[in-house]
Order: sequence, then C-alpha cells, then structure tokens
Amino acid sequence: MNIAHWLRQAAQLTPSAPALFEGTRLRADYAGFAAQAAAIGGALAAQGIGPGDRVGIFSPNRVEYLPILFGIWWAGAAAVPINAKLHPQEVAFIVQDAGIRAMFGARGEGEWGNDWPDCRFIDINSDDWGMILNHTPLAGPRPRAPEDLAWLFYTSGTTGAPKGVIITHRMLVTMGLCYTADVDSVGAGDAALYAAPMSHGAGLYALMHVRAGARHVVPPSQGFDPGEILDLAQHFDRVHLFAAPTMVKRLTQGAKATGRSGRGLRTVVYAGGPMYRADIIDAVAHFGPIFVQIYGQGECPMGITALPRAVVADRDSPGWEARLGSVGRAQSAVELRIVDAGGAPVPPGNTGEITVRGDTVMPGYWRNPKASAAALQGGWLHTGDMGRLDDQGFLTLTDRSKDVIITGGSNVYPREVEEVLLRHPQVSQVSVVGRPHADWGEEIVAFVVGPAPDADLDQLCLDHIARFKRPKVYVHLQELPKNNYGKVLKTKLREMAAKGQMG
Repeated sequence: MNIAHWLRQAAQLTPSAPALFEGTRLRADYAGFAAQAAAIGGALAAQGIGPGDRVGIFSPNRVEYLPILFGIWWAGAAAVPINAKLHPQEVAFIVQDAGIRAMFGARGEGEWGNDWPDCRFIDINSDDWGMILNHTPLAGPRPRAPEDLAWLFYTSGTTGAPKGVIITHRMLVTMGLCYTADVDSVGAGDAALYAAPMSHGAGLYALMHVRAGARHVVPPSQGFDPGEILDLAQHFDRVHLFAAPTMVKRLTQGAKATGRSGRGLRTVVYAGGPMYRADIIDAVAHFGPIFVQIYGQGECPMGITALPRAVVADRDSPGWEARLGSVGRAQSAVELRIVDAGGAPVPPGNTGEITVRGDTVMPGYWRNPKASAAALQGGWLHTGDMGRLDDQGFLTLTDRSKDVIITGGSNVYPREVEEVLLRHPQVSQVSVVGRPHADWGEEIVAFVVGPAPDADLDQLCLDHIARFKRPKVYVHLQELPKNNYGKVLKTKLREMAAKGQMG
C-alpha cells in the first residue's frame, strides 16, 4: 500500500478540515493539502519520475514540507529528506549515493552546492513552485507494494560514511499503527507542532496525524523556541510535540521562568538522547502527565520501545524510579532480545547488545550489502546499543551505539569529525568524545596530538562538515591514552573531558 493513501482518505472524509498552518495562519485544508500533493505528483510524473525513483527534500521546516513529501509518494517515488544543516559536500554525497533525480528546497535555506549534475533543483521560492502547484494532478497515488522503498534515511556510521536506511511503505504503516497502539491516540482535533527537524522523527510522526485528519503547525521560526511553542500550544490546544530531551529541559526552564503552565500541550514525545531523571521529574511536576518516551533508530524508525505517559508520571508504584530510567517496553510489532558477544540471549537483568526484529525493522541499507549483513543477523537487527531487560520487559539503555555524540538532539559520530581533523598536516592523532553540557546534552571535545592551531582545525571542519559537528573545545596532548593493544581509551578521554582535565 502506498502511504499517500492516508492523505487521500483523510481528504475524502474531511475535505474542509484545517490541515496546514504557518504559525497561526491557515494555509490549506485537507482538500487543498491533497490537491497540492496530487499536483506535485503530476509534475514529477511529467518529468519521468515515478515508482522507484528517489526525490530529495533539502529544507528546514516549512509549511510546504508535507505536501512535497506526500507528493513524492503520490508519484510512486521514494523521498530522501536531508538534514538542512548538512555541509554541501555531505549533501552532494547523498545526492550521488541515492541517485536523486530531483531535489526540493529553497535558495538561502541550507548550504547549497553545485555538484549535482544529474539532479534537478526545484526552488520552492521561485516561479517554478507555482507552476508545479498548478500542474495537472495525478488522480490518485500510484500503487506501491508494502516492501517498496518509501523513505531513504541517511544516518552516519562509525566509519563516517553515511548509510541509507531503506524504509518501506510497510514499515511506515506499521510504525503509524504502533504509535496509536503504544504511544498516544490521535484525533482530528489534535495538532502536530513541528519544532524538531521534519527530515527526521518529527516528519515521521506527521503520518499518523495525517491519517487522523489532525492539524499540522510549522512555527514561523522553523525551529525550537520555548516561548513560541508555548504561545502556539495555547492558541491551538491539544498540541503534540516531538522533542529531544534537551528540548524538554529548555521548554520546562522557559515555562517556569515566564510563569507559563504549558496550557494546550497535550503530548510531548521525547527521544533521541539520554533523558536524566531529574529533568523529566521536573518537567512532569510543572506540565503534568503529558510526556511519553520512545526508543528507536533509523533502522527501526521510532519503533523499538515506548514508555507510556502513565509510567512517566507515576511517583507512587514500587520501582517507579527504575522504570522512569528505562525506555519502556517493546512496541506491539517487534520483539526485543538482549544478547552476549556471541549472539546468545542473556537472562533478565544482564547487560548485552539490544537486538530487535519485526515489521518496523529495515530490510537493509541502500546498496550496501556488507553493512546490511553486519547489522541484520539471523533475522535480528543488531542495534549496537547496550542495555538490559527486567523481568517485566522494561528496557534500560546502558551505553549508546558506536560512541555517538548527541548534541542538541542531533547525532554526531566521532569518526567523521576525526577524519576531517586528520587532514591537517600537523595532526598526527585525534580522538573525539562528548562531554555533558547543561543546554545541549553534550558538547564535542577533540583531543589532538600535534601543534595544529585551533583556528586551522575550526576552518577544516567548516570546510567539510556541518557546523553543528565542529568541536567546541580542542585539547592538545603529547599522546592519546591507549591500552596494551594500542586502542585509544575513549572512556579515559571522556572522564578527562567531564572533569575538565585538559592535558
């Protein structure tokens, strides 16, 4: 089934229901939303783009984002949403690797490159956009099989080379149905507020709100501003928000500082990084029982576990603190298993690698059979995350996969930063770690062996990777701490960074 049918069905049932808002301004009802998607699908089809082709979206959050996303599916093509903060070289790699034939975006939003010889750029801010919206529409979404590619999600690996996660129509449908079963109910009177990037989890969570005929609100700031969110929540009421834990903390601080109750916030789903117990206890105490936690990966989008609002808000049941420190229980469409280094299941309470299988798990990585075989073994996705299950099935994470640093809700993989810094002729060794930061969750620290000036290292990063991946601190050492086998002791470096022991 083509996931775009969810939009068509909502438009058939409630055509005049309000759908797309830019701030408080209504931009389209469901009939208009579907008409835009059908016209975009028709314009793509007229260019020979159809089933199996890949079409990119390189844009910050905009009210046009959802019509473009569903328009791509309407044509039968696959969407490749790209983080608008990425460096042009990183975008160019994705364009080439995915074989993107057309890219939607807006000049002046994101760092555009010119090395896209086989990809047509469609500027949302140009006259071309108006022509596309006036194009002869496709009568309905083109048929797609459940196993067909719908969303190609690029996520970096420890090698620094981005990998495209194949997300199928079946995975999206299953994820959406699990949301209503395990995370939260959605009704036509609800409103999804997009303060986190729509190229990631926030965009995925649009689907079940489209199916329900709910409202979709893009803040004028196109991002996360606590005061703006509180104002919009009060205006719309019954607002759903997807947020990183750092956003939850900042929202709580902002509300308390201004005496705001958070009226209108119905549900805040948090994920994407460690949520400290003190922070979520503080948030619930101020806003009430509106918080739900989920755990997922690009390889199993938003769909591994869920911790319901009743458990997040519970302060009376025996063992509530341990459950609050967990990420919940397996969602309805998956099985969880903790395994040892040899792949054998371990008993409850024992720590091992988290593995998962089910209909929300990817079939593999795009054109990368080696990485697919490493991640998918015996029908199970090996997440690379470490954790333990208790005897009630609650999963507690004990370490994050592959040394990933999560800063401001965005993933940064140390190896890709290290490879850039090693380009400098005066850097012989480098190791990148994260250290706790009050506002961003973590900040990036680079331990460098060699006399390269910090300004040179900064410029290297700005030339080759996204700005948010640039280290905030450079520490120059005579040598990196290593074990007897020559492996860099990142645990030791993290301890040094956290304690301020900078060489």
